[in-house]
Order: sequence, then structure tokens, then C-alpha cells
Amino acid sequence: MITWWCVALEKPWTWSWIPYPGIWIATLLPIAGYLAAVRRHPGPVDRRRLALFLGGMAAFWVASDWPLGALGAGYLASAHMLQFLLYTLVAAPLILLGIPEWLASRVTTRLRIEKAVSWLGRAPVTCAVTYNVILLATHAPATVEVLRRSQIGSFAMDVLWLVAGMILWLPVRSPLAEGRVRSVWVKMLYLFLATGVIAIIPASMLTFTTNPVYAIYELAPRVGALSAREDQQIAGILMKLATIPVVWTTIGIMWFRFARQEEARA
Repeated sequence: MITWWCVALEKPWTWSWIPYPGIWIATLLPIAGYLAAVRRHPGPVDRRRLALFLGGMAAFWVASDWPLGALGAGYLASAHMLQFLLYTLVAAPLILLGIPEWLASRVTTRLRIEKAVSWLGRAPVTCAVTYNVILLATHAPATVEVLRRSQIGSFAMDVLWLVAGMILWLPVRSPLAEGRVRSVWVKMLYLFLATGVIAIIPASMLTFTTNPVYAIYELAPRVGALSAREDQQIAGILMKLATIPVVWTTIGIMWFRFARQEEARA
């Protein structure tokens, strides 16, 4: 049987490389489509956007493929958490930043979701709720136990995380101009509340619970000297702290740009 996506293998971990062709296809197809669309579009290539998009797809590949994807699928809760953070805080915003408005409009129009995407970007409460529902659901022990044991389930979890990341960042940086929140203050408050309130619940549970929460990682063959408890604590700390530099750096950039614009107007 071909292993096309990272899944819990239930065998001792080795650093022997494992190919996952499904991940390569999922990474290369969007890049090929993007490059083809840019070449056919009149006008010069926006190299900055191209670099951002490729950076986002590179983050997607790193999070999905061996070794991180394999470790997160069935060995380490900390690797599982690092995958989530890469999808939602790195891959998703970079991909959104790298998509030009004309391409976003073309794709969403063909899929007949342009109005839905525009509306969602102007509905920060809906985006925050949706993002946090996916966060809680995909970190619930029962969900992890079920999805990580099949390739389809593991694939679904990874895709859900990427979608959750895009929903999170839509109000701040939707590629559709009419699909963003206008107020800088609302954007900053939205990012703070969406990423810093609900996530404390699973993060605290993982950090302070005395017993391992995830059976799949507790019973997995150990990787290095990390115990299941220590691995889970690292996962909780990552969830609690890793969003801070990304979110607060973004808030800081928005604030300084706003202050510069106000100064120029004055």
C-alpha cells in the first residue's frame, strides 16, 4: 500500500526518509497553477508577491512532509502542535499576501464563492469563532486519535488547519480589497482576541495536566529522551507562546503604518 500522506505508523521512529507523493502533488499543483496564471496575465510579474506565495507554499510543505509531518502524525504532540502553528501563522498569511487581487477574483468567481469570501473577510466575529472552533475540534483527544490513524483523516486535519489559518487572516489581509475590515483598531483588537483568548484553554490543559492527554502520542515509540508528559508540556507551551511574536509583530506593523499615515495627513 502506498503511503501518500503522513499517518501514524505505529513502529519505532527512525530517521530514514519516507516519500509522501500526495504531499508533493498538493504542494506543486498550486505553485504550477499560480505560475501559469501569472505568465498569462499582462503586465510585469510582482516578484514580491511571488516570493510571498512561494514562501507560504514552502511552509505548507515543511509542515506536511517528512520529518515534521511524520513526527506530528503519530509520535510527538509537540510536532503536531508545530504543524498547526506553521499552517495557521506562517503558510496561510504568506499565501494570502502572495495572491494578487486579479487572481483571487478570478478563482473565487469561477468557484462561485467571491461574495462569500468578501462577506467573510468583513465579518471578524464569524472568522474568530470559526477559527477557534476548528482549533478546539482538531486538538480534542478523540479527534486526534481518530484522524491521525488514517491517511485521509490526517490529510483532512492538515487541510482544516490551513483553511482555519486563511479564515483567521482574511479580515486582516484578504486578497480581495472589498473583503477586508477597514478599521485598523478593529483589526488589531480582532487579532488579539481571536488568537489569545480561546487558545489558552487547550494550551493550559496540555501544559498543566498531570497525565498525557493524547493516547496516540503517549503509547507511541519514544523519540529521543522526551517522555510523553514532557512532549505534551512542550506542545502546550508552543500553543501558548508561539502566537505572541507573530500576532504582536503584525499588530505593531499595522500601528506604525497607521501612525505614519496620520502624520502624513497632519
